[in-house]
Amino acid sequence: MKSYAKLNIFLKITGTRGNYHEISSRFILYKSLFDKIYFEKSEFQHSGEDLNIISNIKINGENIINKAFKELLKTKFKDKISDFFKTHKMILEKNIPMGAGLGGGSSNAAAFLNLTNQTLNLNFSKKELIEISKNIGSDVAFFITEFESANVSGVGEIVENFNDDIPNLEVFTPSIFASTPEIYAKFRSDFIDNIDLNLAKKLKTLSTKEILKKYKNYELNDLLAPFQAINPNFKLKENEFFSGSGSSYFKIKGKI
Repeated sequence: MKSYAKLNIFLKITGTRGNYHEISSRFILYKSLFDKIYFEKSEFQHSGEDLNIISNIKINGENIINKAFKELLKTKFKDKISDFFKTHKMILEKNIPMGAGLGGGSSNAAAFLNLTNQTLNLNFSKKELIEISKNIGSDVAFFITEFESANVSGVGEIVENFNDDIPNLEVFTPSIFASTPEIYAKFRSDFIDNIDLNLAKKLKTLSTKEILKKYKNYELNDLLAPFQAINPNFKLKENEFFSGSGSSYFKIKGKI
């Protein structure tokens, strides 16, 4: 199963909810960049309490995919899921860079949930999988839907399909690892007075093409300013736009 990257065409902070930040954002799947996830029969039996993940990158035990697995074990299909993963391993071919604002980890967790649901015929609806994802990560719900474009709000759990007009985009990822919690903490401490609810509301109604034609990069992503405060050497050209909490950015390929 392909596990696609995402881009934030805009990302506006609309408030706070405890330690979380409420957002209004346009997420699109960036299908030119993806990881692959699939299951294979294991050579030996596992405990069924943790996933056996084989990957081209180093995976720690508390990764987001294992988190998704643990949430599935809380459901009525616990025994069926555990029995399957006693005899199967998960292969993760990683291409999406980490700490880049492209949602790679959340995409992997969602792909794991969708693939497990299909492979084991669990018959969870998308709505049920989104409910399971609430304890995993804020962007997972979007990837579960498999929408190509959506308006995402709340703390990431409200995902509304959007009939979009998306130009051809090109993505760049500098060698800067962005810590999402650090970027959000910087926003809360230094930039929270910049919240613009009216702009957030207006952007939801516009297509991606319209947004990128009409607005400047610093107007569209509230996390750009805190990211640049932490990484003062990071600069964007006028036709380049920041995704998520960074460090990736994108531009329109060719003429709009």
